[in-house]
Amino acid sequence: MSFNDPVAELLTKVRNASRAKHRYVDLALTKMNMSIVDILKEQGFIENFLVNEQKRKVRVFLKYRQRNSLFSNLKRISSPGMRKYVGYNKIPRVKNGLGIAIVSTSKGVLDGESARHQKVGGELLCVVE
Repeated sequence: MSFNDPVAELLTKVRNASRAKHRYVDLALTKMNMSIVDILKEQGFIENFLVNEQKRKVRVFLKYRQRNSLFSNLKRISSPGMRKYVGYNKIPRVKNGLGIAIVSTSKGVLDGESARHQKVGGELLCVVE
């Protein structure tokens, strides 16, 4: 099964699994998905992830606090039909630093704060609140 927008698929699967209070969700193993999942783990939005090379899947374990998900909204900003590029000084601050923006830059996929610090802009993939 092929998808046109793997980032939107990742965000939708994680959003649906967290709303249904699932313990984990399985995603396709791609470089972009791994970069986003790694940022989410680094920022504390997910608990952990396991990679299965043979099945080309990554299992993401979701994190909850008092039976509520740690993120209230996962929103895709740039889509294949309408890309949104931002300079490093225009990267949005999500909920005054409580959320993150994920940006695809020339130095790889970074969270908004790291991209601002390294002074690189790029495609604004999504925001996590």
